[in-house]
Amino acid sequence: MTTLDVRFRVDWPGFTLDVDESLPARGVTALFGHSGSGKTTLLRCIAGLEHAAEGRLRFNGETWQDADTWVPTHQRPIGYVFQEASLFPHLSVLGNLRYGQRRSAAPPPGERRFSLEHAIELLGIGHLLKRKPGALSGGERQRVGIARALAVNPRILLMDEPLASLDLKRKQEILPYLERLHDELAIPVLYVSHAPDEVARLADHLVVMEGGRALASGPLNDTLARLDLPIRLGEDAGVVLDGIVAERDEHWHLLRVQCGGASLWVRDTGVGVGDHVRVRILARDISIAHQPVTGTSILNALHAKVVSLGDDSHPALSLVKLCVDGADDDEGAPVLARVTRRSADQLALAPGMTVWIQIKAVALL
Repeated sequence: MTTLDVRFRVDWPGFTLDVDESLPARGVTALFGHSGSGKTTLLRCIAGLEHAAEGRLRFNGETWQDADTWVPTHQRPIGYVFQEASLFPHLSVLGNLRYGQRRSAAPPPGERRFSLEHAIELLGIGHLLKRKPGALSGGERQRVGIARALAVNPRILLMDEPLASLDLKRKQEILPYLERLHDELAIPVLYVSHAPDEVARLADHLVVMEGGRALASGPLNDTLARLDLPIRLGEDAGVVLDGIVAERDEHWHLLRVQCGGASLWVRDTGVGVGDHVRVRILARDISIAHQPVTGTSILNALHAKVVSLGDDSHPALSLVKLCVDGADDDEGAPVLARVTRRSADQLALAPGMTVWIQIKAVALL
């Protein structure tokens, strides 16, 4: 598989970036962590905006930086989206896009070219082309900024907290467009964020940054389901499952989502039957029983197998990793459940045990 191989070490007073990772060359890789963890510094090193004295950067077999090679930023086939769109105020939206297009280079043989028209359609900005940036909302400006980054026909798209400057309403408006990028782009996207909802909705691969180092790295759900190093997006541990909408219950305004061997009822958000969706399941919203529970308001009851048990953040609690369809751990969809140690002991939970788990439909997003 083609990869983006990064190895950077940057030493500043009070901070050191030391990262050595091989990242997938397709899909969205989220660089997640608190402010000051090194996310943006790593992104700037990849872009060539920071010249790490100790650095190696290879993309699909091409060397952009090592001890003998340095490809300057303007020669790297990247698109960069900053927190602020930074559009030229004297140019129209179309003028800004065409300015970005001037940097566009022909793609290598076999790689698909990303047209300006496609970027305009994908970001839904066709009706804005004659406007000046001052007449745009914050969300519209950022969509134009993303389209301008795509107009250079990049082979990698770098996004540095593109929604950080937006209020919640504008953020909710632009997230569906970012999901379209996720579905349609054939190039890798490196997405810096400290927002759990953005990571859960967009990421395929997760790199958790802390203190200038990669604390964990891997496919999103595999990384979130680790018990040796529980990763929390926000206040709680949990997983994100990919699924397809299999059924709509119009009377009760519910959707049935098929996630591998697991069938889950969730609230109807207006997506269509057959659409691909993601379901975020928090560990605190799962209960465990030896037998199916009857006479309950909880709609989702799934057969599962205990994979392992681990420590949680409080000594009274335990995290349980389960496979929801009862298949082997490497074949099924892993989920995490938080229970008290007392409950784990009373249920005699142990790896290999088959159990039933319950998940409230109202808790799933």
